[in-house]
Amino acid sequence: MNKYTKEIKTFKALSHPTRIAILELLRDGEQCVCHIEASLGLRQAYISQQLIALRKAGILAKRREGWNAYYRVINPEIYTLLDSAYQLTGTPRSASEVVPSNCSCPQCESASQEILVTPELEL
Repeated sequence: MNKYTKEIKTFKALSHPTRIAILELLRDGEQCVCHIEASLGLRQAYISQQLIALRKAGILAKRREGWNAYYRVINPEIYTLLDSAYQLTGTPRSASEVVPSNCSCPQCESASQEILVTPELEL
């Protein structure tokens, strides 16, 4: 067995643009699959394939809450590696995504409710 097996798994997992995009969405915390799907504009089956690859590499963890599956980064040090790659290539890091309008996950629903319920300004 190669002594670099874990490193090889990590770099292989990071060698796909959709997986990097998923990690960027998870940079600010846990997200459900429907939110990732709506944010990236990709099919759920395709997103699931990429999430499985990231889980097998030991980068993501999954939890279920009702019908929703949520993913989070296990070790935030993965972002040190990604940021180093951005710096090495001169590529700017993508900004965090805004709440997609077509996502109906509990997290997005509560965020849209916060936007709709605005306090009245006192003059």
